[in-house]
Amino acid sequence: MQAVVNTDQARFNMIEQQIRPWDVLNARVLETLSQVPRERFVPNQHKALAFSDLEIPLSDPIKASQMMLAPRVEARLLQDMDLQSSDHVLEIGTGSGYMAALLAQLVRRVTTVEIDQTLAAQARDTIEHANMQNVEVILGDGSFVETWSKSGPFDVILLSGSVATMPMAWLTHLKPGGRLVGISGQAPVMHATFITKGTHDSASTRTPWDTVASRLIGFPERSRFNF
Repeated sequence: MQAVVNTDQARFNMIEQQIRPWDVLNARVLETLSQVPRERFVPNQHKALAFSDLEIPLSDPIKASQMMLAPRVEARLLQDMDLQSSDHVLEIGTGSGYMAALLAQLVRRVTTVEIDQTLAAQARDTIEHANMQNVEVILGDGSFVETWSKSGPFDVILLSGSVATMPMAWLTHLKPGGRLVGISGQAPVMHATFITKGTHDSASTRTPWDTVASRLIGFPERSRFNF
């Protein structure tokens, strides 16, 4: 017999034991994490792992990069993006739709792009069922600017997964003061990367913490050879 999980207690434990110790202390972010039901965005076969401190597979094991980020990584990204209620956020890599749902509670508008047709449909259904009317799910390859550029410009572009290098050319699709956010580098150490667009083509970059995350599909890898 499968054990009955007290989801409210599990969610509380996730926040208190995983997320707060990772220096996520922003009241708005913590309240959002307590209100959005993470378990509804997890595949049925992995429901028991909904509040665990790990990445959760979202599709066929062969597609290893289709993963749901660990809760503490999602929470720290949310906090460190410095979101404003008036922001329009572009997310690349919808996955389950959980991050988009979190964002929807914190900003004015969310545009999220997913390359996998099944995942995009599932995320759209879950978000619509939750009556989140400020989220648009786009099916397409988010690594191609043409997939989403007409929806911009944006206040924040979030890569919900890791890339070898941040796509600096995307700064042109941000408003002044906008942020390009993602996890960049190579395992075993990657960096949470926050690039803020300035004036006259300037930008500033912060890498305040390290982590490891699965790759987003479609983005180029660095060459392993130097000549």
